Amino acid sequence: MATLGMSADEREAIRSFQERVLQPSLENLVILDFWAEWCGPCKQLGPVLEKVAADYADKGVRLVKIDVDEEKVIAAQFQIRSIPTVYAIFGGQPVADLTQYRSEGQIKRVLDQLLGQLPVKGEAQALEAEIAPLIAMGEEVLGSGDAGRAENIFRQIADMDPDHPEVIGGLVRSMVALGRVDEARALIEALPDAAAGDPAIARARAALDIAATPPVDTAAFEQRLTADADDHEARFELANALMAGGRRDEAADALLEIVRRDRAWNEGAARTRFLQLLEAAGLEDQWARAQRRRLSALLFT
Repeated sequence: MATLGMSADEREAIRSFQERVLQPSLENLVILDFWAEWCGPCKQLGPVLEKVAADYADKGVRLVKIDVDEEKVIAAQFQIRSIPTVYAIFGGQPVADLTQYRSEGQIKRVLDQLLGQLPVKGEAQALEAEIAPLIAMGEEVLGSGDAGRAENIFRQIADMDPDHPEVIGGLVRSMVALGRVDEARALIEALPDAAAGDPAIARARAALDIAATPPVDTAAFEQRLTADADDHEARFELANALMAGGRRDEAADALLEIVRRDRAWNEGAARTRFLQLLEAAGLEDQWARAQRRRLSALLFT
């Protein structure tokens, strides 16, 4: 901001703005709220912005309020013609106009998008960078079959970030692998509703649902299929038994065979169960990717 020809008060206003907004925006996402005491909509929006900023403080979000009557030079620099006007500032530049968003949910959705695109350096981002390799280690250990060690790793990470969905999901899947299904279910059920839609929690829930099916002798189902290859109920129960016994390749084969013979059977139950099996493995898992290609080949060729 140019200060040539300005009064001492105006230069001080510019200096203060640089200190409060521009310098912090080099690492933080600053919400800049232009308002006035006489502005009714400003008074309605103000508490919403304050709550959102407080909720996102650990993610590097700050709120700075500019009273257009008291800081005319700043309002003039931004060419403010109506209020409330709200900008998101990063790196000393406006990166989004938030004026049209008035609800907490709308503002948070926009902030989530911005935080996913910008290198904001908040406490949450620093913690995420610290625990990401630890989560990867836990997943690698769990994938190798050492569920006990994986559980210990995820519990240690949970001490650092107890609400992290990937940590909770890894802990639940470790418990499931150790046969502690009831304990794993209690952990899942204690989660807030907001966490239910997270992919890591959905994966853990899928693993829990599969583990909830007790292992049974498959001979009876196999005999029924020998007598009638179109006994889809028997093949479906066979797949469930195979999954419960850890024989996921055979379970996948059985479910895909139902899809091949009658994809609409029981309102698509075989396809739904198959996708649950993939979700439990992790959608980025190599095995899951290969199985998904098999399903696509059946459905689209």
